[in-house]
Amino acid sequence: MALPIRVPGRRRRGTRPAEAPWGYAFVAPAIVLFAVMGAYTIGYGFSLSFASWNGFQPHWRWVGLQNYADLLWASPHWAPIVHQAALNTLWVMLAVPVLTVVVSFPLAVMLNSVRRLRTLMRSVYFVPQVTAGIAVYFAWQYILQPDGAINLLLGSLGLGSLRQPQGFLGNPSTALPTLIVITVWSAVPVSMMLYLAGLQAVDPALVEAAQIDGAGPWRVTRHIIWPLVRPITAIIVLLSLRDSLQGFQMFLIMTNGGPGYHTNVLGLQTYRLAFLSQLDTTLGLSSALGWMLFVAALILAAVNLRVMRKAT
Repeated sequence: MALPIRVPGRRRRGTRPAEAPWGYAFVAPAIVLFAVMGAYTIGYGFSLSFASWNGFQPHWRWVGLQNYADLLWASPHWAPIVHQAALNTLWVMLAVPVLTVVVSFPLAVMLNSVRRLRTLMRSVYFVPQVTAGIAVYFAWQYILQPDGAINLLLGSLGLGSLRQPQGFLGNPSTALPTLIVITVWSAVPVSMMLYLAGLQAVDPALVEAAQIDGAGPWRVTRHIIWPLVRPITAIIVLLSLRDSLQGFQMFLIMTNGGPGYHTNVLGLQTYRLAFLSQLDTTLGLSSALGWMLFVAALILAAVNLRVMRKAT
């Protein structure tokens, strides 16, 4: 009868090592912190979207789906404001990703082909990303004023017809396009670096083979480089859509949604309902609008994931 061979260091199934309680003890604070600051906060905010509350009363007044209905169609006051904010957000979501790709990809191709001063040029183009956002927004606000640098520059160049007496942020027809341009300006550095990393990973043999066959720079870029960096483009579009849908810091600082509601976006409207509204029952409306933005972001992420799978 053969004796069972016992391998040193192995434990029988069902037994736990003595270190397991210590591991649970070290992980427990993080789990408790997430449960309190994450799960509880999410559940609290979701419940608030079905209630009317001013933040000070001891009890909520449950209204069910009325907050969602008021934001979408029922309220003659809030529904038009939300519709205008949704339209502005849609314009931002359409323009920012396209312009970011159109600007950042050629810059990345140019930097990838430059041999001298590449590090210096890369640092110069990356400056908007490392500067403090609030300070930059105030600087742009000063430049775009009626007596700001842009109007003075247009006047000195003989383009006085393009000057804006109200300022570029005070004119309803130029305020939103101006903010879109600034958003693209701040988004280009990261997108350019992502493209540059992808370009440097392209096999040089593919480019050399195409050049030997007679392909010029345009054909090489269009038929070889661009398809290879398509997954990076999908990532850049997703990041731009996310920032366009939920971001509001620049709109709050530079225009606060004005003039009128011409630069009011959904993220800013959510903030205004929660903290800037003079009414005392808008916290529930703010929570409901925030949850609608969250659902929209999930849908965009799912669509983008599907597109990325097809691209790869």
